[in-house]
Amino acid sequence: MQHVLSVSLGSSRRDHQAVEVFGGKEFLVERRGTDGNKARAIDLIKQFDGKVAAFGLGGTDLYIYAGNKRYTFRESAQIAKAAQFSPIVDGSGIKNTLERRLVQYLSTTKGMDFSTKKVLIVCAVDRFGLAEALVNAGSHVIFGDLMFGLGWPFPIRSLTALARLARYIAPIITQLPISMFYPTGEQQNEIIPKFSPYFEEADIIAGDFHFIRRYMPSTLADKTIITNTVTAEDIDLLAARGVKKLITTTPSMGGRSFGTNILEAILVAYSGKKLVDELSVDNYVEILDKLAIEPRIMDLSV
Repeated sequence: MQHVLSVSLGSSRRDHQAVEVFGGKEFLVERRGTDGNKARAIDLIKQFDGKVAAFGLGGTDLYIYAGNKRYTFRESAQIAKAAQFSPIVDGSGIKNTLERRLVQYLSTTKGMDFSTKKVLIVCAVDRFGLAEALVNAGSHVIFGDLMFGLGWPFPIRSLTALARLARYIAPIITQLPISMFYPTGEQQNEIIPKFSPYFEEADIIAGDFHFIRRYMPSTLADKTIITNTVTAEDIDLLAARGVKKLITTTPSMGGRSFGTNILEAILVAYSGKKLVDELSVDNYVEILDKLAIEPRIMDLSV
């Protein structure tokens, strides 16, 4: 059995493990949170380095893409370099394939019509594939990067503006402490409603679940949520707030969906590659198809 371990800056209350079979291979899938403690995350990686098939890095991103350029988060890179023998990934390698394909999958196999929908993507610079797919499907999309990442009351309303913003802010934001713009540790257990009208106007709310959970209003009646990293407790919370449908881009493992970092770690372990950069987008697509990875769709209104 191969062991895939996600080391997260998020809350340890969200820890979980499961044994799953992909492509005939058995995986122990485990997530360990360090409550925002970077030193503890580094120690954990050093402890398991060379003993696990691959690491996922959660509660943060390692990379952000702006156009064709990749920027590295300084603080995340300090954590990732603790892994000397086992490959470590943050999920960004498959977001542009897995999440981009989701909209087409839902349209063709589930008959979902996105052309008349209002969509709020809470943060899109790290999910450009999903953002682009929704826009191409005809949805009216608002990108909440400035609102939920920086607290500025300025919605972004076009992919062009989003791409321009990414080029300007990526070199700056990647040098800042992660906790300045992303919920880590116990912040992931607090709910502080923010910019509620944008949630209320949207038919679909998409993107990082920690942003959605932290800033969602008291009611989400009849909304569809597209996200991942959702626990059983989170599902109960969303159902209590009236969510109609929950779609997770990553499949259910042991009753919950893990982050894309874990799924990417599974793909890397399955491939047998030791250097992550050896895997191309085509490689990820091929493995996703081979393992028949599909999203989880839950009707919470019943």
